[in-house]
Amino acid sequence: MLVLIPLRYIWQHLVRCPLATLFYLMNPCSKLTCVVVLTGLMSTTAHSLPSSDFSRLFGYKEHTKDGFQFFPMWIRVQQQHPKDLVAEVACNQSRHLSCQLTEWQRYLDTLKTLESRKQISAVNDFVNEKKYVLDIDNYGLADYWATAKEFLFNNGDCEDFSILKYYSLRQLGFTPEALRIVIVQDTNLRIPHAVLAVRIDNDILILDNQVTQVVSHQTAVHYVPVFSINEKQWWMHLP
Repeated sequence: MLVLIPLRYIWQHLVRCPLATLFYLMNPCSKLTCVVVLTGLMSTTAHSLPSSDFSRLFGYKEHTKDGFQFFPMWIRVQQQHPKDLVAEVACNQSRHLSCQLTEWQRYLDTLKTLESRKQISAVNDFVNEKKYVLDIDNYGLADYWATAKEFLFNNGDCEDFSILKYYSLRQLGFTPEALRIVIVQDTNLRIPHAVLAVRIDNDILILDNQVTQVVSHQTAVHYVPVFSINEKQWWMHLP
């Protein structure tokens, strides 16, 4: 039986986009297989990056898109993060918002002499020590992308873990082209999820708040990428 369901109902972590609709195909065993039908987003000008980049992330093809009009929360994070970094606020108590940011930066300073893979693992370990808190409990919203500063103070959910890892590695000298926040569908748990993907040494490493170790994207076979994003562009991913 073919069931047509609004994207926002099934996939809270996807931005509300009127150009996309999610079809669920239900088999007799009531198992769900999802297929994203994209209308209008797949333009004739879409193109893939070379294979040495992210073009086969999780084994899927990518199509480059320009503009962040569908991602107002990501725009807000990008605008606010530099302001947070330059804000001069005295740090006098451990739970003060500015103290969390200062302690984070001090920790990153200790990683600057490490080689890249060790930096990636250390950042993953550091961020994964934070507590998982739903956006509805933190901010009273179904979905909210927190800045690094907000997440350090309030904890957060999967995309907040990924955002802090993104900015941690950016501060350690990784380029935007080497980093992607990736929204995936977890086919094991049947839920949307967010991870950070890092391109290094002809591989793509996945930093995941659900997994202790940093792993290659080739081993994360239960993730289906939907879109990925950095501070420059965003990409749709299709079979």
